Amino acid sequence: MSEGVRWKRVLLKLSGEALMGDQQFGIDPKVVERVAEEISEAVNLGAQFGIVVGGGNIFRGVALSAKGGNRVTGDHMGMLATIMNSLTLADALNKKGIQARVLSAVPVPSICESFTQRGAERYMEDGDVILFAGGTGNPFFTTDSGAALRAAEMQCNVFLKGTSVDGVYDADPKLKPDAKRFDTLTPGEVLEKNLKVMDAAAIALARDNSIPVVVFSIKTSGALVNVLRGQGLFTVIED
Repeated sequence: MSEGVRWKRVLLKLSGEALMGDQQFGIDPKVVERVAEEISEAVNLGAQFGIVVGGGNIFRGVALSAKGGNRVTGDHMGMLATIMNSLTLADALNKKGIQARVLSAVPVPSICESFTQRGAERYMEDGDVILFAGGTGNPFFTTDSGAALRAAEMQCNVFLKGTSVDGVYDADPKLKPDAKRFDTLTPGEVLEKNLKVMDAAAIALARDNSIPVVVFSIKTSGALVNVLRGQGLFTVIED
C-alpha cells in the first residue's frame, strides 16, 4: 500500500462516453482536464496508474455490424478511437507534469509505442502513467476485457471502473429511481444476477487473478481520489 492510498498499482478503466461531458459525440476538453487533474492528484499520493479508455464517444464496432457492416472492420475502427482518446488524456496529463505514455496493442509506431508487458512494467516502476490503447488488439473483445487483461499482466492491486453512476445497481437508476445499490458483490453474484457491470470475460479474468473490481462514478468530482483512500460511494466486486 502506498502512502495515503489503499492500493499501490491501479488499473483505471474509463468509458469513452466519460470524456463526452454533456455532448452527444466526441471529447469535451473541460472533462478531460478535470479527469487528468484527479489522476494527477492520485499519482502524487503514490499510486501507480495504468489506464484504459474506451472509444464509444467516437465509434463503436457493434454499431457498424448492426447496420450490416463487417464486425471485424468495425472493431478495428473502435480500436483506433481508443488510441485517439488515450492520446488526448496523455497530453492533458503531460501538461500537468505527469509523465504519461500511450502503449498500443495495435502497432502505430509513428503515433505511439507498441505495448509490451516488459516495457510497460519498466515505465510503471519509474512512476509513469501508462495508457493502454487499442484494446487487446483483437476484434470481438471489449475494452473492459482489455482492461482486465492489462490489470492481470501488470499485477495490479485493483481494477477501478469509472462509470456514470456511483456503483452497481440491480437496474438502471436513471430509469428506475428505486433501483437497489450494492456495496459489495461477488463475481458469481454479478454473473448470476446478470448485472450489466462489464462483460463476463472481464469479470472472470479479474476473479481468476484475484483482482477486486471497484465501480464508482467518474462524473463525481473528487471521487477517484476518495475511492483510492477507501472513502465515498462505490461497489466492490470480489470473492
